[in-house]
Amino acid sequence: MSAAATYPSLQNKRVLVTGGATGIGAGLVEAFARQGAHVAFVDVAEEAGHALAATLGERVIFRRCDLTDIAGVPGTIDALAGAMGGLDVLINNAANDDRHTIAEVTPDYWDQRMAVNLRHLFFAAQAAVPHLKQAGGGAIVNFGSISWHLGLPDLVLYQTAKAAIEGMTRSMARDLGRDNIRVTTIVPGNVQTPRQEKWYTPEGEAEIVAAQCLDARIQPADVAALALFLASDDARMCTGHEYFVDAGWR
Repeated sequence: MSAAATYPSLQNKRVLVTGGATGIGAGLVEAFARQGAHVAFVDVAEEAGHALAATLGERVIFRRCDLTDIAGVPGTIDALAGAMGGLDVLINNAANDDRHTIAEVTPDYWDQRMAVNLRHLFFAAQAAVPHLKQAGGGAIVNFGSISWHLGLPDLVLYQTAKAAIEGMTRSMARDLGRDNIRVTTIVPGNVQTPRQEKWYTPEGEAEIVAAQCLDARIQPADVAALALFLASDDARMCTGHEYFVDAGWR
């Protein structure tokens, strides 16, 4: 992106990004690093994570973490906050949008999808809150999805989880606001990443663009631009709501 905004308040902030090795997550890590923040990120994609961290310098730390293993999440967050000297921003990005039909869903698959797409956001926030309080406040930015707003097919569990995230955001914003902790949700549209391209043919992508108000395909950098604002002091009065970057997809 040309002439991108710079946020002085993000300089030296301590930022933790979940699911940061590829796709939108990698765009988030890169964007915060460019702002001069200290960035830690976690992912199960170990090779991609180490490769990304190696390109961004010593202010960026990668740790492998399986966020579905809830028992390990608090320790990982505590360790990374310790390595950065504290924590100011948590970006709850990690998710998985595998397709499925209603008939295919079993109780075990339900639990697995909630673990991948919903449960870890709460427990990562729970572990981050003491560090944010110690810092005098901060921001938690959760990631939702346009999919449930549109009612897209073959995504019922993903969409259930993503709808719940918006409710969780509003509740957390109320409970944490007096500690100067802001909680928001970003709702991306269809972002052009290698993962998304595996689901859509060129014809399918053309249909998405035709349904948008804007002609361009959304890029990870477009989503990261919104995350930077919501994490910055410029958004000091933004909390408890969802913010869309979807090119007007309807």
